Amino acid sequence: MCGIVGAVAQRDITPILLEGLRRLEYRGYDSAGVAVLTSAQQLLRVRAVGKVAELEKALQATPAVGHLGIAHTRWATHGKPAEHNAHPHLSAGLAVVHNGIIENHAPLRKKLIDLGYVFTSETDTEVVAHLLAHHYSQSQDMLGAFRATLNDIHGAYALAVIHESEPNTLYCSRMGSPLVIGEGSGERYLASDPLALLQVTDRFRYLEEGDYARISLDSCDVWDRDEQQVDRPITRYEHAAHSLDKGEYRHFMLKEIFEQPQAIRDTIAGTLGDDHVLTAILGPDAETRLVDIANIHIVACGTSYHAGLVARYWIEAQAGIPCQVEVASEYRYRTVVVPKDTLLITISQSGETADTLAALRYAKDQGYLATLAICNVAGSSLVREADWRLLTHAGPEIGVASTKAFTTQLVALLWLTTALAQARGQQEFVARNVNALRGLPAMIEQVLTLEPAITELAQRFANKHHALFLGRGTHYPIAMEGALKLKEISYIHAEAYAAGELKHGPLALVDDDMPVVSVAPSDSLLEKLKSNLEEVRARGGQLINFACETIEPTSDSSIQTISLPWVEDCISPVLYTLPLQLLSYHVALVKGTDVDKPRNLAKSVTVE
Repeated sequence: MCGIVGAVAQRDITPILLEGLRRLEYRGYDSAGVAVLTSAQQLLRVRAVGKVAELEKALQATPAVGHLGIAHTRWATHGKPAEHNAHPHLSAGLAVVHNGIIENHAPLRKKLIDLGYVFTSETDTEVVAHLLAHHYSQSQDMLGAFRATLNDIHGAYALAVIHESEPNTLYCSRMGSPLVIGEGSGERYLASDPLALLQVTDRFRYLEEGDYARISLDSCDVWDRDEQQVDRPITRYEHAAHSLDKGEYRHFMLKEIFEQPQAIRDTIAGTLGDDHVLTAILGPDAETRLVDIANIHIVACGTSYHAGLVARYWIEAQAGIPCQVEVASEYRYRTVVVPKDTLLITISQSGETADTLAALRYAKDQGYLATLAICNVAGSSLVREADWRLLTHAGPEIGVASTKAFTTQLVALLWLTTALAQARGQQEFVARNVNALRGLPAMIEQVLTLEPAITELAQRFANKHHALFLGRGTHYPIAMEGALKLKEISYIHAEAYAAGELKHGPLALVDDDMPVVSVAPSDSLLEKLKSNLEEVRARGGQLINFACETIEPTSDSSIQTISLPWVEDCISPVLYTLPLQLLSYHVALVKGTDVDKPRNLAKSVTVE
């Protein structure tokens, strides 16, 4: 969840490092730091607790100027947020930054203490610094010392290292945590996310699992885990044209909510025929093998898991294929029974989500027919390692609480459902879905005009500490997503239930101080939902309904209803997501929380 930036150039690289950290701050903001090799060939380290702005203040007091450096923004795993735990960590003329977890840090720490090394932090990263210094002291060979260190450590990591003895060289490696090398004009960079470097380049080498590299002004040498030198091709970053600032919006989250119509247009572009979907985009042999799929397993985390839950309803109803959805962190640690001809679908915004990526790797040996990644990042590990891929085109999403990444995942999953139905001759579903997907962006633009009403509604949550969200069918996972968004950014405790479960426990929580939010489209379960809501009203609950405009409004003043346009059932879950996103955003404003960077959370979860 932390962020790494590095650079080697013939100019001062500190501004590059700082801008990279600003762009990576969504990954972690407990502390930040830089280490620069000065003109005197000495390492200068500056660290600060808190956000990157605090590091900037520290650098004003202690300027760091140099042509080689590394930087880091931290989300604490080992050791509390404190300056002594902030990266980079130093040892005998070298500096290290690290994302991930070194699983065998405890025995290595003991060994190094016995050798006389003194630890100044509680982090697992400092183990790497001292271990590397120890190996270097034995050989005076940085590349050999780096290789020996990589052989000693176990876990998930991305590492970047500089040493006073090599004033124009960066060393880096990745194992289970992303790292890219940026190619500039007479200079090179590295980062844990291409977003960090888009101000200086859009050309990247994506390191593969187990790769390590030596980067200098005039060369970039990469070796694989077998210590064989390899060539990782340079590719252009497809999202480079997207703006990475807030523009006219107060927060990235609001900007990204309003970017959803275009994100969905971009996601479906080139995927739809007149009355069918173009299945060849999935990848090699997918078009002919779709008909062979007899079962589906979906594995994801967080918001992506909710998208998978919606897809289960679609896939079973339209394609007639049994579908199982699991949280990745549970799936990878249990014995999985894989029926014959099962497709594994992994969903991740970043494509680097640790549990989801580990689940994909675990699944490789479980006898699946094929694996499919649904992801927003073309060069991510998930996409590269899956058999087939289905890319969303949400563009960069900076707000920690996912918005456009979620709705584009839903759109991709509906497209996939349509492809599966098409392979089974269910043309009625196919034609309807294709038509609905084409019209979806315009319908979302219409729903976004409800923001003023939702802004006013948010005031009702000013003094609330709990909320209940209800939905049925495909809208039950949407209620779950609405509850997650509210708790993520407003810190209100929120739970979601299938509305039919009210009488099995949750009804005990309902009183005249409890907001109860319902998702009420005009579908086959509407009458059932109305009966559930009557149970809430009878107990004095504060009902807030997001309902289809075709539903006759109630005259009860205790019920507040916001009407949404009627749409086909298949795209209704996407549409009803929007007002719940806006509600959580405006409640967070009322509560005065940090909308884009909620406490204790980070954007890309690259550790367990």
